[in-house]
This record gives sequence, structure tokens and C-alpha cells, in this order.
Amino acid sequence: MEFRKLGESDLEVSAITFGAWAAGGWMWGHTERSEAVAAIRAAYDHGMTSIDTAPIYGQGTSEEIVGEAIKDLPRDQVQILTKFGLRWDLNKGEHYFDSQDNEGKDIAIYKYSGKESIIAECENSLKRLGTDYIDLYQIHWADSTTPIDESFEAVAQLIQQGKVRQAGVCNYDVAQMTQAEQAVSLVSNQIPFSMVNRGVEDETVPFCIEQNKSVLAYSPMERGLLTGKITPDYKFQEGDHRANHPHFQPDFLQKTNDFLNKIKPIADEKNASLSQLVLRWTIERPGITIALAGARNAEQAIQNAKAIDVKLSAEELAFISSHVEKLYV
Repeated sequence: MEFRKLGESDLEVSAITFGAWAAGGWMWGHTERSEAVAAIRAAYDHGMTSIDTAPIYGQGTSEEIVGEAIKDLPRDQVQILTKFGLRWDLNKGEHYFDSQDNEGKDIAIYKYSGKESIIAECENSLKRLGTDYIDLYQIHWADSTTPIDESFEAVAQLIQQGKVRQAGVCNYDVAQMTQAEQAVSLVSNQIPFSMVNRGVEDETVPFCIEQNKSVLAYSPMERGLLTGKITPDYKFQEGDHRANHPHFQPDFLQKTNDFLNKIKPIADEKNASLSQLVLRWTIERPGITIALAGARNAEQAIQNAKAIDVKLSAEELAFISSHVEKLYV
């Protein structure tokens, strides 16, 4: 595995980091706790020592699973990345959307990052994770009802108390990052980035390069779209949010699979899967520090970790990128 520093900090994370959203089950149809734990342990055994989670993933379930998976591992050799700012248990702040929890109960999701809420969320996360500190604490989404400096003064307090090592953001634009920096030094921005979703390269990624902030790319596989395994007639499980997503409609799926067929010979030549090729391309992209990759079982986690073994020449990267550029012209 390759390890990369976040921003100007001394926090190093695995270039391919375990993304634990699906492990929580919520919006992914279901979760099998034992398989999720096995996936995280397998990832760790193959060098993916960094795990990204959030309280909202399964309304605490994902963090609990992470805590169970790492309880016997050396804490200083695991990097826990989690988040704050999405509440399902408190009707306060900016209403985000309505959903159902893993038991089918209706819940309302709110973006709320008031100081007292962040302090409480941190304590709850520490308990679920079974640890006394979080390596990277990130705001999940901007909360329009709370001043940014108030939110990050709370994070700065948690850093002073030793409960958080470093501060990051998710889904922030340049102006929001600049404002947050007034209260605390940020090391990273976790933003959506994939071969079919590159809007962040217009402004946010160049800013992060200039300011030496790391970019954590989430959904680099575009929720499984770029595996090449999802065909236009694919049937999603009940509760899987992808069923109605624009990227998973027949026309888009066909265009994507046509593109993947063009780059598949490179994967075949290296005895690698399309997923591994896509992950390797992602972490070679200018400005991208790490890629988050989810897994529902141990075998998927091991395959994600092995993407680091794929070596791409400058010519091969250019070839793939040229087809990425032409993808939806």
C-alpha cells in the first residue's frame, strides 16, 4: 500500500481508503454485519489501514461496525476518518431530506453543525467507534443555519482536548473552505470525483493543490457504475438508492460500458479488474490524494486493496484520460 500525508499535517492515510457507507446498510438495501466486519479486517490486512465512516451511515450502524472491526487492532496503526453535521435524531438546522432507517422507520435528515451538537456528536462517535480519538473529523455537509466559524471553533476545541487529530471538510466549495480556515487549519476536503463526475476539477481541486489541501475522492467507482458489472437490465434490491439515480438509467449505463470496453484491454494486460484500473487512475489524477472504496465483503475489500499494485505508465494514463475526456462530449 502507498500512504499519503493529509495537507501539511503528520497524518498519513492509505492511498486507497475503506469507505464504510455501504457497511451501514442505509440506502444500500441492507447490511450483513459479520461480512462488513470481515471486509474491514481484510482491508486492513492488505494495507488499507484508513477507514472513512459517518454517524448517518445506518444511523450509527457503520461506526459501530468499524468499532467492532478495529477493537483488536493496534490503534496507532489505524486511521479513523468520520464526520459530523447530519442529524436524524434532532429536528434542528436545515432540513436535508426524508428517508427511512434500516428498520423502515421514517426519519428526517437535518444539516446541523451548531457547537453543542458537534461536541455531542463527537462523544457519540467515540463511543460507537470504541476509541478515545478521531484521526480526521470532517463536516459532512454545509449547514446554512450555523456560521461556519462557530462550527469549526468547536472542532478546534476538540483538537485541543485531544479527541480529534485533524480537521477536514466534505462537499465544501472554495469560499466555504476559506472561511473555515479562519477558525481551524484544514487538511482536506472530501468531494465526489470519478471518471463520469469531474466537476470539482474546475475550481475546488485547483484551489486544494494551490493551498496544499488534500482531496479525498468519494464515489470514485461512481457507486459501482465503473465496475463494468452493471448492465442496462440490472435489478437493484429494494431500498438501493441507485435505482433512481440518473447514472444508473439504461442509456447512461450503455454509454459508460462502451467507454469501459475501450480501456479494458489495459486492465487485461495487467491482469487487473476494471475496478482496480479505475481506482489506480483516480489516485494518479492531479490533486487527488486518496480514493475511497467501499466493500460489502472481504473479497471485494481485498480486490480494492490490490488496485495499488496496478502500475500505469504516462502513456497509459494519457490514453485513459483521453477517453475520459471524450466520454460524454
